[in-house]
Parts: sequence; structure tokens; C-alpha cells
Amino acid sequence: MNMYYVYVLQSESDHGLYIGYSANLRRRLAEHQGGLAMATSYRGPWCLIYYEAYVEEDDARGREEFLKSGLGRRYLAKQCRHHFLKHPLR
Repeated sequence: MNMYYVYVLQSESDHGLYIGYSANLRRRLAEHQGGLAMATSYRGPWCLIYYEAYVEEDDARGREEFLKSGLGRRYLAKQCRHHFLKHPLR
């Protein structure tokens, strides 16, 4: 069974977030860390701060879209509040 992962990274350089999804979380994280992902290559290094797993790709994609919205970012702020107290967003 394939799994699909929605993940949230926080940049250690500018403290901003990156939200994405992938069928291979380990490979995708390695791409982000290695500067191979165009959208994140200039903002690393990265710290994985949150992820969720889904059986259906469409569910993962929908969740990614939600987390990128204003309401989704408020959800993340509450869900990861202890992390953000130690590592504030930019």
C-alpha cells in the first residue's frame, strides 16, 4: 500500500515554513536538505516539524492545500505551539 505524506518544514536560516506532500517523505526531505528542490534550495537547512500520512493521494493533496491557507496556518500554529515558542516564525 502506498502512503502519501503532507509535511511542514521550517527553515533554520529564515525561520519560514514550507508545506508540501510526497509519496516518499525520506527522499523528499533529502532533496530539500541537499538543495535539489527548486522552491527551497536557497532557504536551507530545513527542520521537519510536522507530518501526516494518508492512504489516498487526493486526501494528501487536499490537506496540503488546507495547511497552506490562512485557516490551515492557524491550525499549525496551535498544533505546533510548543515548537513555535522555542523556534518563532519570521
